Amino acid sequence: MARETLGPWPSNGSGALCPVDDAFAQRFLPAVYLAVIPLGLAGNGLGLWHLCTGPRRGARHPLGLLVGNLSLADLLYVSTLPFLVSYYLRGRVWLFGHSWCRITRGLFHLNLYASIGFLTCISVLRYLGIVHPLKARGRYQGAASSVWLSVMVWVWVIAQVAPDFAFSKMDDMGTRCHDTTGHENLGAYLPYTAVITMTGFIIPFLIIIGCYCHVVVVLCRNDTVDLTLRRRSIRLVILVMVLFSICFLPYHIFRNLNLLSRDWQLRGSCTQALKNIYVSYQVTRGLASFNSALNPLLYSFDIFRWVAASYSCIQPREGIRHVY
Repeated sequence: MARETLGPWPSNGSGALCPVDDAFAQRFLPAVYLAVIPLGLAGNGLGLWHLCTGPRRGARHPLGLLVGNLSLADLLYVSTLPFLVSYYLRGRVWLFGHSWCRITRGLFHLNLYASIGFLTCISVLRYLGIVHPLKARGRYQGAASSVWLSVMVWVWVIAQVAPDFAFSKMDDMGTRCHDTTGHENLGAYLPYTAVITMTGFIIPFLIIIGCYCHVVVVLCRNDTVDLTLRRRSIRLVILVMVLFSICFLPYHIFRNLNLLSRDWQLRGSCTQALKNIYVSYQVTRGLASFNSALNPLLYSFDIFRWVAASYSCIQPREGIRHVY
């Protein structure tokens, strides 16, 4: 197993003092990306085709446009994966220039937080359609609300990701394209990562948990809800929670741990735990990439039609007014 002690520039977040399994990412990540590419292209491509050729009413529904934007973000990221496959299979030799390195690494984070942002909006609209169907029907339907909501998500995501482009991604030789930054910028990159973890992941995750917990409570207490609709809603809750638990939660935990471990290594610490953090971080990077392949599973539930149906299936009842 190849191991090396890194110099002044980190190899995707590994420390300068500890020998790490640098070859692990060169074996693991290309295999993951080669699996994500066909799944992501096929799933998101079919999803966009379905939204564009389906009923016009569905395409104009707020969730229709949100799902379309989610699919677009996935396709943008998947289009960069062949370059990363080439990079790792060549032993971390980047042949495509500094600018494309920044774009490639930036699109990963853009896709990551766009996915989280649009999934959060989808969850909130689903919550409103179930718990407050009359208000949602009059206020959040139509093309205008769809466009404005999508624009706000993109502006918010770009504002969060834009500072990452200010950090150098390549070494002095111009051969390695890293996903983090050099040791000299670590003092600024650590707080930036902590802030974007809070605004881009933790807060949206808490919103989604709150929305879905309330949705489940309302559906379970309302015995007039169609049994098929109730089961479908619970499956959707499970799917989104699994998506967050597999793709997003481990990545944010180990990305921050890996950056902290680099700081500890620069202070002279070198333990097996720090080496394991590096390997775990590489695994979670691969898992985070799978969100582009898993997101299209939402299309199989026709979520915008499901919410539209929920408007007519769930009626206010005396017995559940207290949960509104």
